[in-house]
Amino acid sequence: MKQKMVIKVSMPCGKCRSKAMALVAGATGVSSVEVTGDGKDRLQVVGDGVDPVCVVNRLRKKIGHAEIVQVEEVKEKKPDPPKKPDPPKPEPPKPPVVCYPPTPYYHHHYGGPPVAFCDQPSPNGTCSIM
Repeated sequence: MKQKMVIKVSMPCGKCRSKAMALVAGATGVSSVEVTGDGKDRLQVVGDGVDPVCVVNRLRKKIGHAEIVQVEEVKEKKPDPPKKPDPPKPEPPKPPVVCYPPTPYYHHHYGGPPVAFCDQPSPNGTCSIM
């Protein structure tokens, strides 16, 4: 049975905290250790088959004053069954594509005879190009 316990330990410095965490983490069945509380004076221990009295006795021998605050069973959260995906919504019908044939048209270009211009007037009044 997996259980969570909170143990109050006198840990005045960071070195004492790390020593207490290492001591508790080495116990059989411990899966996680966490420092909690406003004064950082509590250890939250989670494990399977951990004896809280044995853990507290080890802490008292190596660290100092320790007492059990709370022991409770951790209930495993059952994973939710996978939900079926929603069926895809049908797409609204698309309007039909309307195609019109190209309009036939006839365009006739008639520009007339070609026109020539001379830049330099000739002395006799006629164009030298022609």
